Amino acid sequence: MLYDLSLHMGYVYEVPASGARHILRIMPLSISHRQRLVAGSISVSPTPDERTTFVDFFGLQATSALFRSPHERLDIRMQARVQVDALPLTADLSPELAKLEHELSDTRSVDAGSPHHLVGSSPRLPEEPAIAAFARDTVKPGQTVREIATALCARIHGEFAYDAKATTVDTTPCEAFRLKRGVCQDFAHIMIVALRSLGIPAGYVSGFLRTIPPPGKERLEGADAMHAWVRVWCGTATGYVELDPTNNIAAGSDHIVVGYGRDYSEVAPMIGILKSYGSHKTVQAVDVVPIRQ
Repeated sequence: MLYDLSLHMGYVYEVPASGARHILRIMPLSISHRQRLVAGSISVSPTPDERTTFVDFFGLQATSALFRSPHERLDIRMQARVQVDALPLTADLSPELAKLEHELSDTRSVDAGSPHHLVGSSPRLPEEPAIAAFARDTVKPGQTVREIATALCARIHGEFAYDAKATTVDTTPCEAFRLKRGVCQDFAHIMIVALRSLGIPAGYVSGFLRTIPPPGKERLEGADAMHAWVRVWCGTATGYVELDPTNNIAAGSDHIVVGYGRDYSEVAPMIGILKSYGSHKTVQAVDVVPIRQ
């Protein structure tokens, strides 16, 4: 599937910012046999005093922008054309949970794709006893690692309500788990904590999701969304699978990957430091438009 993708993030400050440095991670990746970035650009207004592009440890393209002059607003726009191929359906060759530890210990690599980076705690995801108990309660005897991950994905989808007003970007997995409500970031974090508590390597995927309007309704401009789902290592033979607990589906050709990390903190669309005070207004709009081929 070929898409034209656009993102607008806008900020209007109550008091002009006297300076700022931001790091943007919003450009889709090129991934062998999965996704190809045909072309892409990022524009920033006002023009930064310094701007650099670099690739981080996990392979994400990041843009750093430094502003020394006062500014009342900030507009960031990304445009890209991306080819996304559906992931092939494969047989479940993942081991049972008890055998996964041996396969993990036999994996010697510690490069960016290594599952060793996706076990234990990470900056936003400490161990949570309540989520660990939830995970243990989900596992059935004889299940493979892939079956366990799929069962957790389905259970989170079934027992948690999507509620954009219930949580914020800073809500912890423990808080979202207690509320049984949240958004894609919360559901991905809960699933990652649950999998890691079982010894299954799991990480965070940031990207975009094409949304399809209800029958008879026109597609609304700007109504698509940034999205988050989960990457699960299912052993040497199977490798990674990607599951979307918000929608209880495997990631497919409607999921466009921006980046992989241990949790949201490593793939946030924008992080940085702002010299200002008072409130600010924000706007975000995403368009994922399929191109006829």
